[in-house]
Amino acid sequence: MMRTAVPPVACVGEPRLTAGFAEYGRLDLLAHEEVHGPIGPMEPAQLLRLAEGMQLKGKGGAGFPFARKLRAVLESCERQDLAAVVVVNATEGEPASWKDKVLLTRAPHLILDGAALAAYALDADEIVIGVADDGVGRDSLMEALDERRMPVQTTIVTVPHRFISGEGGALVNGINGLPHIPPGTKKRSSDSGVSGLPTLLSNAETYAQLAVGARLGPYEYAALGTDDEPGTVLLTVTGAAGRPAVVECTAGMPLRDVLDLCEVPDVQGILMGGYHGKWITPEAAEKAEVSRKGLAAVGGTLGAGIIVPIGVDTCPLGEAAQVVRYLAGESAGQCGPCKMGLPDLARAVDLAVAGSQPADVVRAAAGEVKGRGACSHPDGTARFALSAIEVFAEDLRLHSTGDGCGRRVKGVMGLPGAPDANPQKLTLDWSRCDGHGLCAHVVPDFIRLDANGYPAFPATPVPTWLREGALKAVKVCPELALRLAKAE
Repeated sequence: MMRTAVPPVACVGEPRLTAGFAEYGRLDLLAHEEVHGPIGPMEPAQLLRLAEGMQLKGKGGAGFPFARKLRAVLESCERQDLAAVVVVNATEGEPASWKDKVLLTRAPHLILDGAALAAYALDADEIVIGVADDGVGRDSLMEALDERRMPVQTTIVTVPHRFISGEGGALVNGINGLPHIPPGTKKRSSDSGVSGLPTLLSNAETYAQLAVGARLGPYEYAALGTDDEPGTVLLTVTGAAGRPAVVECTAGMPLRDVLDLCEVPDVQGILMGGYHGKWITPEAAEKAEVSRKGLAAVGGTLGAGIIVPIGVDTCPLGEAAQVVRYLAGESAGQCGPCKMGLPDLARAVDLAVAGSQPADVVRAAAGEVKGRGACSHPDGTARFALSAIEVFAEDLRLHSTGDGCGRRVKGVMGLPGAPDANPQKLTLDWSRCDGHGLCAHVVPDFIRLDANGYPAFPATPVPTWLREGALKAVKVCPELALRLAKAE
């Protein structure tokens, strides 16, 4: 999916967040009030009871209880005798995610309702809504603000459309006029966030769910979903889906129902939760339920509600390697695990896919970054990489032989830009090679010398980041035996 048009929306079961979409498309204020009904302000204790009764958790990926965030800000305001700020994170920096964009473009008043509820309960000074600079949803949000009166000053802040810009600390930094990267040390926005004030920061869907719950009440809200996770879930389904869509479904629904709705064909695996998520096997997908608990039971994660099935016509390990390289490039680069550890991890994954290093090298590289970063980016990237080599273990075995799986990387993970348009691989003219070994010294990551001193390398395409080194190896070959040719 390119981020130039909002994808179709579908629903399995009773629509809540997507109610009225079929009739109105985008809900302006009149349509919004007709579909959802009126809503009034709530006192702090009342809003806390609602959030607790709904068991509302953040929908941005971490799943932190909203009531705990709200209580922490209330206590911080009282302790410091400061006003609060409410921040809506609608940046959605992950390329594979579209759910918040759908809410911005089609149900902006639900987001504003939730933010207004929080601002009133906190007696906040300001509401700040962070959106990405890709242009999707900003005009709709501005139109919605023109249609209504908010309880406090409400501003929109545009941040760079990067993966890391959606991290909570990075968004607060951006709002404060600092670089849009996470702070170098862990800090709680509930104590000091925007302008140094206690800040309630949550995802756009979280505020929209709060607005739905305020109208229904906790008991009716829990009429859908599971005992642990009441309500509905918004999912972005892309990848090999015949009908990519943003889907609202009841929590606890079989994952198979969502896959069927989106016409997902036979797959090699499914990424659950996005680029910081985990892969599951096709067999696990048949048993999985769409909930945090249900997906964890089969080795997956709900994360930010992203589902990317991988079809049988592409190399799954090659697809995963592209994502790890992207995540390494998207880091803030301000702490060791990001600045050095993630490039090392991307390198290890590339070499494992090329068949020139074992999977243990990936596990070791992932172990070097886990739990050591200033934010969750290293942990999420390591989780993704480790999950890929586990779920696609048979493909990794085929790659370890040097022959690969026989499939090209099609680039179906939703990454910005196109896949390598000109894949190239090394070839060797054995009638010319005298075993000088110079090539292995130039690019040892890809070419090694066998027991007889002759060059050995994978039959798979040369990774793009090793392409320059491979070309040098070709040039230094004194017998002109080594060549770089287009990969078929």
